[in-house]
Amino acid sequence: MKATLLLQARTNSSRLPGKVLLPIAGVPLVVLAARRAANSGHEVVVVTSQESSDDILCSVLDCWGIKYFRGELNDTLKRFVDALEGADNNQIVVRLTGDNVFPDGSFIDELLLDYQQREISYLTCVGEPCGLPYGVSAEVTKAKYLREAHKRAVMSFDREHVTSWIAKKYGRNFFTFYQSFGMHQWRCTVDTLSDYLLVAKVFGVDKAPEKIPLNKLLEKLKDFSVDIVTPVPATRLVLGTAQFGLKYGIANKEGQPEEATVERITRSAIANGVQFFDTARAYGGSERVLGNVLAEGWSSRVTIITKLSTLEDCPVEADYSIVKAFTERSIYQSCYELQSKKIDVLLLHRTDHLTAWLGAVWETVKQLKQCGVVGEIGVSVQTPEEVMLALKFEDVSFIQLPYNILDHRWGAIIKTINKVRQQRKLTIHTRSALLQGLLATTQCELWHRAHCSNIAEVVSWLKNKAQQYTNGDVIELCLRYVLSQSWIDGVVMGVDNQEQLLQNILKTGKENWPERILEKIADGLPLVSEKTLNPANWKHNNA
Repeated sequence: MKATLLLQARTNSSRLPGKVLLPIAGVPLVVLAARRAANSGHEVVVVTSQESSDDILCSVLDCWGIKYFRGELNDTLKRFVDALEGADNNQIVVRLTGDNVFPDGSFIDELLLDYQQREISYLTCVGEPCGLPYGVSAEVTKAKYLREAHKRAVMSFDREHVTSWIAKKYGRNFFTFYQSFGMHQWRCTVDTLSDYLLVAKVFGVDKAPEKIPLNKLLEKLKDFSVDIVTPVPATRLVLGTAQFGLKYGIANKEGQPEEATVERITRSAIANGVQFFDTARAYGGSERVLGNVLAEGWSSRVTIITKLSTLEDCPVEADYSIVKAFTERSIYQSCYELQSKKIDVLLLHRTDHLTAWLGAVWETVKQLKQCGVVGEIGVSVQTPEEVMLALKFEDVSFIQLPYNILDHRWGAIIKTINKVRQQRKLTIHTRSALLQGLLATTQCELWHRAHCSNIAEVVSWLKNKAQQYTNGDVIELCLRYVLSQSWIDGVVMGVDNQEQLLQNILKTGKENWPERILEKIADGLPLVSEKTLNPANWKHNNA
């Protein structure tokens, strides 16, 4: 099938400038992408910009005999449409990008055949439905749809991403031929230096990199992606980062990890599909450490949740302008430390800040949301009563609460949460699944510090349930129990090292228990007091 293959490329990438010129097996990245796409006979045209920053790119393409078209830098959709000048309206167009070198001619032939047989307007290969790594990507449409999008699309997002307007109007149809591969959490695009090093390693020094079959590259990608330990992305595991900024947890023996360890933890989490990272102004240097580690492109792969300052330094009698200044200071400090222009999710660290100072804190947060400085907003709560208060505020779309296998307090509010979800978007994340590590230890001293009065009963119950359901693994019992709750969207877990993270990912990747099993596990649940369930009440080491 004859199609026009347009490969989008530019030199001024913000995260890895000049990446399309970096060598893979001795061939510039963009040239290899074009050659691989053309290896079954297709003609490929690189669409780049008229800016002087892309002059060298065009010189390189000339040297390698690759056709190119130069157009608008900041209007990629127009660039594509201009490159199709003179083409028939029904001309089939394949959109490729210069930072993805895995797609080859055979893959594109399969994509085109599927497009033709299904008689659709738009076809894409990206994400979980397709089963292939991020970077084995391509889109198919027709020239007439691109021209229609050019005439009607007004949002900058649609003009930058070329096909998004078409997908919204005509439907996002997925190429599912490789769905059984289950590799959607792998990554082979080149967006950061570490991406480049991985892709370069996969291709090695092969003398004909443009001819390596896609299947062979996928096999090698698996071999070299040693951090990926689960075929199921850990999307409901939220990486807690309190440990990154201070010594955290009653059972923490390792102290605060070094930044190199934090980097290994962070990259392993992202590689295994963790999407949310949780931090706070009150977590010491956590935001700063996280910001340093996520720099150079990693921040684009995760959603950062941070919490407002506790505002303990804000005067009780402060007027609106003063409270507004304290609130804004906290948020902009978070932006600075995280090296980000925007906070993805901002939570109040204290529920009473919804109403404190006549609502000045919450009003300021809402204003910054309207300005785009903050994305979603919500509250970190301690009790069911605080959840009920938070739910009364319609702008609250995110709630984080403490919950674990021993915590009997939350059953009465689940119906309310589900009812609110029918009316508006609401995400529920829980923390303290292991109660700061307490549930995983049998040390009586630590349980005493947590004010537990029935230590033997609790420890025995946890041990017996773990033997029945998780081969004696108490940590797995606690994590799977929480993750199996249908009303919970994510579970915040902090770790001290990479090995601990990977072990937790393996545990959380196991099948969720149905309601009947959860009821059996909860049978005979020992009662513990709120003094034990709330770490704020515990005795310190020197108490």
